[in-house]
Amino acid sequence: MNIIFVNYERNGDFMQNEFYIREGKIVEKSEIEKEIELIRTIIKTREELKAANINFEYAKEDLVDYYTYQIKANQAKLSYLIKVAKSKGIEVDMINDIKFSLLEEGEEAG
Repeated sequence: MNIIFVNYERNGDFMQNEFYIREGKIVEKSEIEKEIELIRTIIKTREELKAANINFEYAKEDLVDYYTYQIKANQAKLSYLIKVAKSKGIEVDMINDIKFSLLEEGEEAG
């Protein structure tokens, strides 16, 4: 653990002192945790894409450009995430199975 002390100076006067504590190395995630996070990100991106498409249908004036950008960005992100998932051997059916199990967990918790 490192302690970092920072002084801010303006016109010769010390304005603020801050201490930062830097922790040690962050523990790496296991492969399963990384895959679950990837699947959650895919599901979240799909939902964001659906929402952007729905909002685009009702958008007026300047918001049309905004939702067009959102749709394109989410499509590119989803394409990339699916490529990564395929390279790890994760299939769409697995993603849907996990999506439903995550939804069920959320209903039980809520």
